[in-house]
Amino acid sequence: MKLSQISEALDLHLENGFPDTEITGVKGIEEASAGDITFVANPKYGSAAKTTRASAIIVSDDFPSMPLAMLRSKNPYLAFARAIELFYQPPKYAPGIHPTAVVSPTAKVAKRAHLGPYVVVGDNVTIGEDSVLLAHVVIYAGATIGKNFFAHAHAVVREHCRIGNNVILQNGVVIGADGFGFAKDDAGRWHKIVQSGPTVLGDDVEVQANACIDRASVGETRVADGAKIDNLVQVGHGSKVGENTLLCAQVGLAG
Repeated sequence: MKLSQISEALDLHLENGFPDTEITGVKGIEEASAGDITFVANPKYGSAAKTTRASAIIVSDDFPSMPLAMLRSKNPYLAFARAIELFYQPPKYAPGIHPTAVVSPTAKVAKRAHLGPYVVVGDNVTIGEDSVLLAHVVIYAGATIGKNFFAHAHAVVREHCRIGNNVILQNGVVIGADGFGFAKDDAGRWHKIVQSGPTVLGDDVEVQANACIDRASVGETRVADGAKIDNLVQVGHGSKVGENTLLCAQVGLAG
């Protein structure tokens, strides 16, 4: 892809360099070589720009000029993220249901959804258009899932949970497992508290590998629009996670 095409696609001002320069990849500033585009978002890496072997660099509007092709942006980190999308496209999955998938006759699966090998969809489930469920994903009875849902292998959505639009579940995610709730009886034994309330995920939520968001004893556990939850995070029963929140790896919220 020519540098001028990248500049146009990302709506960035090109300074220095030749518009016809061929860019073949995207790399970090220390690993980049001829043909690569890189970026500087943190000022502490500014000195590395002087020694990078990249053919072009994405920088902020106020970054000092230098003898290297520069693409200026108000948000270099976001621009770099969008540049990656120009060079890497994830696999596409055609609509259809794999013959090994088990789908309840009462489930409503949109025509453009993709259900991979050994997917299980329970009674009275709803799955929206353009959703992708890869191998061994399990959706329990009564769950409601919006449009453009993407569940990687072995993700699980438990009974009666509600999932918004554009939600991504990475491998091994469990949405709506029982909260950790027990009451001690007179004999000192633990009595399990039924976890009756669903987990609800808003739109544009991503939950990464092996994270767990428990269902509630009463009410609901809710993750608001735009929240991103990293690997191995535990969100306890009845918790509330606000809009556009980031929970990084191994964070835990108590019930």
